[in-house]
Amino acid sequence: MKAVFEKTPRAQWESFHCEVVRGASYNAMWHFHPEYQLTLVLRSRGHRMVGDNITPLRPGDLVLVGSNLPHVWHQATDSSGGRPDPGVHAIIVRFLGTCLGAEFLEKPELESVRQLLRRAARGLVIGGKARELVTERMQRLAASRGLARIIELLAILDFLAESRELKPIASAGIVPAVAHGDQDRMQRVCRYIDAHLTEPIERDAVAAEAHLSAGAFSRFFRVRTGKTLPEYVNALRIGRACEQLAEGTAKVTDIAMDCGFRNLANFNRHFRALTKLSPRDYRRRFLENAS
Repeated sequence: MKAVFEKTPRAQWESFHCEVVRGASYNAMWHFHPEYQLTLVLRSRGHRMVGDNITPLRPGDLVLVGSNLPHVWHQATDSSGGRPDPGVHAIIVRFLGTCLGAEFLEKPELESVRQLLRRAARGLVIGGKARELVTERMQRLAASRGLARIIELLAILDFLAESRELKPIASAGIVPAVAHGDQDRMQRVCRYIDAHLTEPIERDAVAAEAHLSAGAFSRFFRVRTGKTLPEYVNALRIGRACEQLAEGTAKVTDIAMDCGFRNLANFNRHFRALTKLSPRDYRRRFLENAS
């Protein structure tokens, strides 16, 4: 998708923006902004997209997104299998590299932080003990004001700059999409795919939503997502399947059908290609890690 430019709602009295999100959704579309973004998910069920990567969301997800890297956090809108919708609870921090002064990041003591922000161009997911420590500091940051808030941000960046528990998210060579057009077209496409995710999705039908010919739509979609339409749809379906495997006891066959796959063999093949595990191994590993 061609991302929408989003202006960060920073108040005059703050050098960077911190927002606590609570509600039914993240209230965001596929977008980019010049600020770096730290997002901590405390409660959510859905998926996140960063560059060309789509990953299921679960509590504790912690990500640093680079400047102008397209992204969106998407809350699931259904309650398949009788599961209640947990809603969203997240902390989002956005900051410019110049938020503490035009030359602040040029100080020699901040070389490791400069390297961290360069690495964030692909997005970084934070795991292990680093995630636990940064989660605590993010919560303190959200509750702080004034100098204490700045100190928490600097402490987080300093810790992440030295951590070895950060992994890149988007593919190497991803170029941020910084054009401002086509948002209405892509919103129509995304709404159509979300509404028909459990059904066969034909390229011609989606192209009609975008008011493009099939060939023009394929080029349009590939340029803006880095994926073909089938690759994108299958990634969303596998994300939905991961949620159901982790949160319930439904049979794998039933989950495959509920996620829009017509047969179990096809589901298993796509699931393994994206997660490197079989569905049963994924469920077993998730339960082991959760216990």
